[in-house]
Amino acid sequence: MNAELGEAADIAGILIAVIVVAALLIWVERRLLAVWQDRLGPNRVGPLGLMQVVADMIKMFFKEDWIPPFADKPIFVIAPTIVFMTALAAFAVIPFAPGVGIIDFNFGLLYFLALSSLSVYSIVLAGYASNNKYSLLGGLRAAAQTVSYEVFMGISIMGVVMLAGTFDLREIVEAQRGGWFIVPQFLGFVIFLIAIVAESRRGPLDLPEAEQELVAGFHTEYSGMKFGMFFVGEYVAIILNSAIIATLFFGGWLGPWLPPLAWFCLKTGIGVMFFILIRGALPRPRYDQLMAFGWKILLPAGLLNLVITGALALPPG
Repeated sequence: MNAELGEAADIAGILIAVIVVAALLIWVERRLLAVWQDRLGPNRVGPLGLMQVVADMIKMFFKEDWIPPFADKPIFVIAPTIVFMTALAAFAVIPFAPGVGIIDFNFGLLYFLALSSLSVYSIVLAGYASNNKYSLLGGLRAAAQTVSYEVFMGISIMGVVMLAGTFDLREIVEAQRGGWFIVPQFLGFVIFLIAIVAESRRGPLDLPEAEQELVAGFHTEYSGMKFGMFFVGEYVAIILNSAIIATLFFGGWLGPWLPPLAWFCLKTGIGVMFFILIRGALPRPRYDQLMAFGWKILLPAGLLNLVITGALALPPG
C-alpha cells in the first residue's frame, strides 16, 4: 500500500512539475528571445513580466472555444489532446535521478520513440478535420517531415544503444560513468538533434505551421483551450526532448558536487535554452530543402555513424 502511494506521489509530482515548468517556459522563451534580439520582452504585467503568463492563461480559458461548422467535429476535438497526452506519457520512462522516475522499462528508449511517432497523428488529424486548405497543407507537411526524420532519429541513437548494450534509459545513463556518449557519438548527436527539432516542429523547422505561407498551418481553425493544448503541448515536448538528449548523450544525472537531480535539471535546462536560441537565430528553410537535407545528408551520415560504431564496438576476433 505504501509503495503504491509512493508511486502515485511520484507520478503526480512529475506531471505537476512538467506542466508548471511548461507554462513558465512561455515567459522564459519571450524573455530569452528579447535578450538575444536586444529588446525588452514582457516587463509590464507583474515583476519582470511574470504575470503575463497568468494573463495569457486567463484569456485562453475565457476565449470562445469555437468549432467551425464545416469541420469534422469529433476528430477536431480529439486532435489537440493527442499531442499533449503523448508528450506527458513519454515522461514515464525518463530517469530523473537514482530512484526518481515513474517506471523502468528495459525497452524505455523504444517506448519514447513510439510515443514521439504517435504525436504526428495529432497534427495530421487536426489538419484534416479543420477542412481548411492551409490546415490540410500543414498536416501533410507534418506527416512527411515527421515520418522522414523519425528514420534519421532512430538510426542516430543506435550507436548509443550499441555502446550501452541496452534500450533501458537508466542503464544507458549508468553506462556513461566512464565518459559521456557525446564524445564517441558526436555525429550521432548532431543528427539526433536536427531530427528531434524537426520532429517537434520547432523553429526553424516549423514548416507545418509556417505563418508566412500557411497562416498558422494545422491549427489555423483552433481557438480557446484546444489551441492552448497545442501551445502547451509544444513546450512539454521541448522539456521532454531536452531531457532525452541529456539522458542519451550528456550522462543524465551524472556529475560531481551537485545532487543527481540538480545535474539532470541543469542539463535539461541548457537543452531548453538551446531550443529557444535556434528559433531566434536561424532562418526557416524551404520545405524541399528540409526534405532533401534529410534524405541526402542525414541518412548517409547516420548509416556511416552506425557502421563505424559497430566496427569499433565489435569485439576483436
